[in-house]
Amino acid sequence: MVRYRVLVSGRVQGVFFRDTCRQLAVQHGVTGWVRNLPDGRVEAVFEGSPADVQDMVDWARHGPRHAAVREITVRAEPPEGLDAFAIE
Repeated sequence: MVRYRVLVSGRVQGVFFRDTCRQLAVQHGVTGWVRNLPDGRVEAVFEGSPADVQDMVDWARHGPRHAAVREITVRAEPPEGLDAFAIE
């Protein structure tokens, strides 16, 4: 199991980033959470198998159809054993 925290900047709020992220995470069996930050970025944590988590990180590099991702920062963290994926 791996865990990555991602920070995504660009036009990523108001474009269904969080909801699409949650749907994809559930499909991939990835746990964690996603939330909007006051500065306009989106922050997410993905936990799961290395391949599934990498799929989520790869998706976050472009986001949903109406998003315009400018930059993404990815940081590995120790897994916490989360059991669901939530929008915070």
